[in-house]
Parts: sequence; C-alpha cells; structure tokens
Amino acid sequence: MNCDINIKQLQKNCWRQSKVPGEFMLQLRVPGSLIEAKHLERVIYIANTWGNGLFHVGMRHTLNVPGVKYENIPAVNAYIKDYISQVENEMCGVEMEESENGYPTIGARNIMACIGNRHCILANYNTQELAKKIEPLIFPSHYHIKIGMSGCPNDCGKGQCNDFGIIGQAKMDYVYDRCIGCGQCVDACKKHATGVLSMTEDKKVAKDACCCLGCGECAVVCPAGAWVRQPKKFFRITIGGRTGKHTPRLGKTFINFATEEVVLGVLGNWQKFSAWVLDYKPVYMHGGHLIDMAGYEKFKEMILDGVELNPEAKVAQRIMWAESEMRGQINVIPIGEHPVAGPQQ
Repeated sequence: MNCDINIKQLQKNCWRQSKVPGEFMLQLRVPGSLIEAKHLERVIYIANTWGNGLFHVGMRHTLNVPGVKYENIPAVNAYIKDYISQVENEMCGVEMEESENGYPTIGARNIMACIGNRHCILANYNTQELAKKIEPLIFPSHYHIKIGMSGCPNDCGKGQCNDFGIIGQAKMDYVYDRCIGCGQCVDACKKHATGVLSMTEDKKVAKDACCCLGCGECAVVCPAGAWVRQPKKFFRITIGGRTGKHTPRLGKTFINFATEEVVLGVLGNWQKFSAWVLDYKPVYMHGGHLIDMAGYEKFKEMILDGVELNPEAKVAQRIMWAESEMRGQINVIPIGEHPVAGPQQ
C-alpha cells in the first residue's frame, strides 16, 4: 500500500481501512437511524461507480460502501458533500462548514435509535426528533461519544451498550372507574416488567410506584383504557456502557425520569467534560473510560453544571462498577499529561 496514505486522517473523515491494500470503506452517518429513502440512490451510485457493488448496513446504523480505491476518495467526498449538507445541516441544524474532504471528524459517532413512537406502540417518545436536537450539541467534535436511543425500556436501541443511553419512560395515570378488573395489566407487568401491579380484593389494581420502569406495557394491554400515559415525556439516562474486548460492560442508570430539557442539558456539557478529562487534547476513547478516569462524583458535578433538574428526576447517588469493569482504566493516559485523578475507590 502507498506509504504516503494518511490512515488516521482518513479515519477522521469517516473512512475505514480495508485488509485489501489501497481500499477503503465509506461510512455515511445517519443521525437517529432515519433518513429520506431518496438518499439510498446515492449509496447505490457510490457502490456501483467507485465501490465494488456491495453495501453494508453498519452496526451503528451507518450506510457503508466498501471497496473504494484510495485514488477515488476525493471524487466520493465531493459527491457526498450534498448528502452531508442535507442530513447534518438541514435536517439536524448542525453548524458545519461544507468541505471537499467529506466529514470533518468522526469524534461523535452515529446516534443510533429504534423507530420510536412514530411507529412502535410500545415507544414513549419520538427518537428521531430528539436525535435531531442532540446532534448539534455533539457534532462535529473531536471528542468521542456514542449514544443509543430507545423508545421504551425494552432498549432495542442498545442504549445500555453506549456511553449514553436515552430510554423513553412514561408516568402512568390509572383511571379507576374505567378498570374492569381483567388483570391483563398485572400479568403484563409481571411477565415483561417489574411486577409492581397487583389485584385488590375489589378487583381493581394497586401499584408499587417505587419500582415502576415507566414502560407503558399496562396501557398497551388494557382493553378499557384504564391506564393512560401522561403527556409529559420522561427519559432514563444510562452512562458508561461499552462493547469491545477491553472491559466491556452494560451502562448503569444515571438519572431516572428526566425531562427532555435535562437530557439536552446533560449532553450539552459532554464536550466540556471530555476536554477537561483529556487536558484539552482529544483522544479517541470511550466516554465510559473518561467517566472512570474522572470518577463518578466529578463527572456528576460537571455534567449537571447549569442543568435544572425536573421535580420527578432521580439522580444516582453513586455508581458501583465491578472491579473487572474498571481494570486498566486508571493509566490509559500517562501520568502528568492531564490533571485528573484515577477512578474513585
């Protein structure tokens, strides 16, 4: 392969190196995992004109075209300029100068999302609309972050495998006079959720609200409409999840029943937190590792700076990772290169 190829720079521009010398794979970002179908024609054209005729749906819901020769990358970058503008600038409101080099950075990865309540009967919010609001807060940026969004606690969007998971929740109203005592909600909660519902002697439903996930399963199965989602949208925010061969783990709950304003406020502080941890020197590193390095208390202090919590929100007092999940994270950056202490014990 040509030794003059700057692999790291191409990676920043959303190109991935192939095992075939001189070949690369283009990754087109799809924020919120939903775009207009017309853009698929662009993918077909790139694959047939510059690629090898194949197409890959990326594991983060990106649109990937393998088999592009290095010498054709400038032509492809010029061709996708309009796609980037329409998806990032026009659809998501990202303030980004158009470039002949394709994407300016891969620091903020593709926001993954399930289809949300625009289709799914279980979903508690519109995942794509919220993704559009989050995108300008995190992209473009050289500070790494992965976000998975799910419409309900089933977490089809794999939020718990990401630096941040945004999982839709609902506060439920029980309309006593509508209840016919069929028990379907009790059975559904026991089978699919946390079993917080029970039948009373008068064939009505009692609820132990302390452990409710806010999934809305009771409203889905109730034939009489006795369970109703409140109009106000709520979210569970999970943090620190990651895949990979080095200490993979599921994320844990940071805030339960947060409003959209809280979600946006938290993610709006992410770049500031990342910069502080890394001493303002961007390094391609999982967000969960940065939380480990700073310690949960410092993370909580910085990520909630200026964020006004809604009355219903519950913030985790502490998060206890297993020892195996923390191993090796204290010294990922040489001592002296940043002012941050290792994980709190």
